[in-house]
Parts: sequence; C-alpha cells; structure tokens
Amino acid sequence: MNPAEKIGPILKILDEHYADAHVTLDFTNPLELLVATVLSAQCTDVRVNQVTPAIFKKYPTAAAYADAPLADLEAVFHPTGFFRQKAKSVQGICKALVENHGGQVPASQEELVKLPGIGRKTANVILGNAFGIPGIVVDTHMGRVAQRLGLTANQDPVKIEFDLMPLVPQERWTKFSHQMIWHGRSICTAKKPKCPICPILPYCDYGQQAIPGGR
Repeated sequence: MNPAEKIGPILKILDEHYADAHVTLDFTNPLELLVATVLSAQCTDVRVNQVTPAIFKKYPTAAAYADAPLADLEAVFHPTGFFRQKAKSVQGICKALVENHGGQVPASQEELVKLPGIGRKTANVILGNAFGIPGIVVDTHMGRVAQRLGLTANQDPVKIEFDLMPLVPQERWTKFSHQMIWHGRSICTAKKPKCPICPILPYCDYGQQAIPGGR
C-alpha cells in the first residue's frame, strides 16, 4: 500500500488507541509553553514539569526573562540539562518578544520562526497547543514512526513535515502529532520496537520486514 492508501486505516487505529493523546508539558499560556518546549530539549517532559512551576512564578513575563541575570536563569534551568544554552536561548527569544511583539508570543509560524532558535517543530508545538492552529510536529518520535510506516522516505524533519501535510487532514495535524509521538514513546521505540504487539503492524513497512507475514 502507498502512503495515501494506508493513512486512513492508520488514523483510525491511532484514534482507537490514543484517543486522549495530548501535549505532556504543563502550561497555562503561550509563553509558558514556549519556555517549557525549549527546556524539554534533551530532557523528559516529566522532569521539565517538575521545575517549571517555580520558574513560571519567578518569571511571569517575557520581560522578566529578558531582564534577568543570565546566571539566575542558568541556575533555575540547571535540572533540565544543557542549562547554559537553554538560558541563552530563552533570554534571546524573550528579548525579541519584548522588542518586536510587545512581550507577547505571536500566533503565526512566520513570526515564530523569526525568533532566535525557534524552528518549525517548536513553532508548531506552540501554534497547535497554545493557539489551536493546526501544525505537524516532527520530533525524533514522529520522524522515526513516519519513516517506519512508510509515510516518508526523508530524514530531514522539514521534508518529513511536508510529506505528511497532504496525507493528513489539516484539522487533525496537532492530534496526529500527539498520537504518533505517544506511539513512538510506548510501542515504536528507537532501539527495540514492540512490533509483535503494535496495532499498526499490518500497515508498517518496517514491521512487516521485522516480522515476515505480520503476526
């Protein structure tokens, strides 16, 4: 089956098994989600959620991050790893928000990707979850699962995103992203995918090769 033929059954299976899939970062506004997303790089969402309540309370606005001593940001970001780079990134983004957007996170991909260090993946996370604007998030899980399913032959995240966009109805882009990411975390793991128990096995190129004849 080609990608256009298999996407319908795949979407149905994802709905059956991951009906409640959602972003697992805690936030109450777009700025909090932006900061949490930056902190989640090379760190689990669980760990990020443990430290962000205190961070969000201490730095409630973009200006607060922009004006903070960099060493202070490094200290509060330390538990998430790569804290020096993350502190520089968050402060640079927030300075740009203050200077160009009145301290508010813009609700367009065009403006978001102009912010320092913000790519299409992070922009789509923010748009889909903070503003309700559909976007396909291609993280390592999404990329891996899409490749194994045969929905894309590309390695580059942006090319993968553009391969998936015409396949998946636009209104489902954000939900589809969560479902694929949850599937990648729970079943289609990087090192030892659980192909024998995978509900999408009949439509998976990788799984059909790993388990000849399917189940």
